[in-house]
Amino acid sequence: MVAARFLAGVDGGGSRTRARLWDADGRRLGEAEAGPSGLSQGIEQAWRHVRQAVDGAFAAASLKPAAPGDIALGLGLAGAEVESLRRAFLAADPGYAATGLAGDVVALLAGAFGEQAGAVVAAGTGSVAAAQDEGGRYRIIGGWGFPVGDEGSGAWLGLRAMQAALAALDGRAPTGPLADALRRHCGGDDEAVQAWCLRANQHAYAQLAPFVFAASEAGDAQAEALLQAAANELARLVGALQREAGAPLAVVVAGSIGRRLWSRWPAALRSRVVEPAGDACDGALALLRAALRRQGAAA
Repeated sequence: MVAARFLAGVDGGGSRTRARLWDADGRRLGEAEAGPSGLSQGIEQAWRHVRQAVDGAFAAASLKPAAPGDIALGLGLAGAEVESLRRAFLAADPGYAATGLAGDVVALLAGAFGEQAGAVVAAGTGSVAAAQDEGGRYRIIGGWGFPVGDEGSGAWLGLRAMQAALAALDGRAPTGPLADALRRHCGGDDEAVQAWCLRANQHAYAQLAPFVFAASEAGDAQAEALLQAAANELARLVGALQREAGAPLAVVVAGSIGRRLWSRWPAALRSRVVEPAGDACDGALALLRAALRRQGAAA
């Protein structure tokens, strides 16, 4: 029987980790953020940032952080669908009273729709989409990882923006606000830009996405085309889920990039976008509670 004093729901991806804290009676206490906890970026880092976010939630509630053994922990983390990463993460559990782990998009589904049918598309550093039916069975598409997948995400957008900027620097394409901004960001000359590219990873490319939005607002046609291409990729993810479901689904859009792009979708798809009942932190905790009920425990 699990008798945790506190419950925490955690949502973690390639850019940040959010933790929300409740007491054993379900009263919400506090919330905090830490660095990325996507499992592909490292198991030790993931646990470190999870603990920092949970401790921060205690601090936000003006409480001293509790020991892991006093906390039942529900986690929705990017990369948890990869069995080897999942096993490695759970093997490094520092001793929480209970630990439930799901992918971040599965937790988002659970938070957004509970047990109802629906679809979610999340685009931040990476991108992924998923849908569930009334029976709770779900299907995930996309989310294959950068650079081969994660279409429409911040990293995908940043990489293509850099490719366009390099073409402009070479004189293979016209220059404009976007190319100028990226050159300044990366050091100001060709050698500095090349050095930046040699060391850049998914997170670094995602940090270029705001430059694309800013350049589009300044009238850069290339930036505008990149944003529309990213929006189209996210629409394709949702469209594939809709076709498989065989019936129109309500859609929740999440992530810093997704929320800025869905207004570019066709009208018929935009009409299906709804507000979520809850978020991935809520969903992670709900999934943990459901798993404990199946095991005959309580939290």
